[in-house]
Amino acid sequence: MASKQSLNAPEFLIFIFFTATLASAQLSSTFYDNSCPSVFRIIQSTVRAAIYKERRMGASLLRLHFHDCFVNGCDGSILLDDTPSFTGEKTAGPNNNSLRGFDVVATIKANVEASCTQVVSCADILAIAARDSVVALGGPSWTVQLGRRDATTASFSQANTDIPAPTSDLSTLISTFSKKGLNTTDMISLSGAHTIGQARCTTFRSRIYNESNINSSFSSTEQNNCPLSDGDDNLSPLDSGSPNYFDNCYYKNLLSNRGLLHSDQQIYNGGSTDSQVSTYAANPSTFFNDFSAAIVNMGNISPLTGTNGEIRINCRKTN
Repeated sequence: MASKQSLNAPEFLIFIFFTATLASAQLSSTFYDNSCPSVFRIIQSTVRAAIYKERRMGASLLRLHFHDCFVNGCDGSILLDDTPSFTGEKTAGPNNNSLRGFDVVATIKANVEASCTQVVSCADILAIAARDSVVALGGPSWTVQLGRRDATTASFSQANTDIPAPTSDLSTLISTFSKKGLNTTDMISLSGAHTIGQARCTTFRSRIYNESNINSSFSSTEQNNCPLSDGDDNLSPLDSGSPNYFDNCYYKNLLSNRGLLHSDQQIYNGGSTDSQVSTYAANPSTFFNDFSAAIVNMGNISPLTGTNGEIRINCRKTN
């Protein structure tokens, strides 16, 4: 291989450009060390205040990061309001009347901007806030990779097709995650995010009235809160055992057929993923380790870096 010294001028310029392009595409945990060293403290304090006010907010912020990354990568597009030139993702089927926490993200962004003007992206704020939410609710911590930039558009259509549906069977879940570069271990561990948060009656009504692989006492209790023909927006915890704590009780529920969503119970239903669910139910540390690795993998889905995208001043609209 030729050394740098042996390259002529045009080749050397190409070499430098290629090297810089590769470097710009890499996320880094130290990305803001010099440009905004206070970013972690600001986001953590704002997230903790929001969760102290409402425990459910931790799950909402974690879900924003997930739904952002599954549509065109982790680019903050989930936060954009509709414009005359595009319909945003907020009103897509999986998100409409469901996603929340936008006001908290706006507060985080305002607090960060007050310290570091137009330095930290909305996409990175979502990634850090997701980590801080999990930690605040008793879950694991992980090193967040940073350097994402914000999209200048959104995709209503991909939000409708790429986000896993609560009606998904196991094979669909595996293929949906695989299309994003996430393997089955990632999928099962990320499903454990349902150890916190709540779901609307409309997303689990069919399961509690029509499916046989469900604990009878559990289904009866849920039917009291989710009638056959009313109460679409009535809420039930995804993890009835400890809905406000990030732990492994979600998996323990699946072992006794107490998964709230059809898609939840599918990962423990006599299939290829049963053993992994059993492992997580018995070993919370294994779940925590795998979840931490999986959410870093998810955070690496197609980020905008370098000069691509922008750093939004307001997360709801492009600059």
